[in-house]
Amino acid sequence: MRSSFQLGRVGGVAVGLNVSVLFIVAILVVGLAFGRFPIAFPGHSTAVYLLAGLGAAVLFMASLLAHELAHALVAKRHGIEVPQITLWLLGGVAELRSEPRTPAADLKIAVVGPVASLACAVVSGALAFLLSGVPLVAGMFAYVAAVNVLLAVFNLIPAAPLDGGRVLRAALWARWRDRVRAAVAAARAGRLFGFALIALGFVLIVTGLSLDGLWLALIGLFVVNAATAEEQQAQLGAALHGVQVGDVMSAQPVAAHPDETVSGLIDRLVMSRRLSTYPLVDENGGFLGLVTLNRIRQVAPEARETTRLREIACPPEEVPRATREEPLTGLLSRMTGCADGRAVVLDPSGRLVGLLTPTDISRVIQIAGLRGNDPYPHPRGADMTVPHRDGF
Repeated sequence: MRSSFQLGRVGGVAVGLNVSVLFIVAILVVGLAFGRFPIAFPGHSTAVYLLAGLGAAVLFMASLLAHELAHALVAKRHGIEVPQITLWLLGGVAELRSEPRTPAADLKIAVVGPVASLACAVVSGALAFLLSGVPLVAGMFAYVAAVNVLLAVFNLIPAAPLDGGRVLRAALWARWRDRVRAAVAAARAGRLFGFALIALGFVLIVTGLSLDGLWLALIGLFVVNAATAEEQQAQLGAALHGVQVGDVMSAQPVAAHPDETVSGLIDRLVMSRRLSTYPLVDENGGFLGLVTLNRIRQVAPEARETTRLREIACPPEEVPRATREEPLTGLLSRMTGCADGRAVVLDPSGRLVGLLTPTDISRVIQIAGLRGNDPYPHPRGADMTVPHRDGF
């Protein structure tokens, strides 16, 4: 989940909003300002109800952020890098760059999110009680308290990608001493739960009992997709265990200079070499950006003579980068964005030493199953490095 707006950093973790947050905030404000609040607390103007609805929506988003920050801070305490938290339509996503190394750490990281939501509920409930003399304001905090209780309870359902699914994974991991098997079981439980939500939502819509069935179906679809992705990630991580970036990368990639024109690159390399990626380097081999065929195609033919490669390149700070010794599974989750699924491999001085493309990844996946021995001896999962995404 990519952020559309950056809010800053909290505890060393970048916090951002996806544009879809605006949609859910609008729904909350309209629903509260024109539905719940006027019925429960009559006698106020529309503007006052809108302000109360906006306040409740902002407080709810703040509680979601607290939920995700709890995950992130406990994960960092256990040595896991957490580069970003993103709030979006269906909740929040805390991006963890690696997995917990023990079932106990997995359990702590999972449980702390619902605990944070319950803490938010307690604080909101206390404020509602203290402000009971101002019924509308008290009602706003009471609403936030109730929603946080629901958030905590829903998240504890034992189905990935919910926090309860992480708890289930930790318990099964401790029992079976096999993290991959535990992760697959939790993901399959999540998929069943998602299908149940979709079915329930469909029944509610068809029978006309409630339009909330649409939301249930939407959440169920998200749970199914996320659980399926988690199962695939767990299996892929097991297959690629022990594989380092240096084992897979294309060494000595063909590079170009940032000041070369697009037409010059086409004449010099594109038409004669079967390459789709051209890293840009300076005279000392320092990495300065990445150009792909997709970016070259976007340049109009009449502009190719005057357009420099630096003008169309993916900026170096936005290109995923790795070292030779990094586990491949730790890099896969970062190969997104403007680099079109590519990554560069740099030495400690920042010089380009290799390139990783979708073709390289496809080949290593195809041959992963050909190794004769079990690459992941029991107990499995100690250094799995697939991303954790907490869904609600």
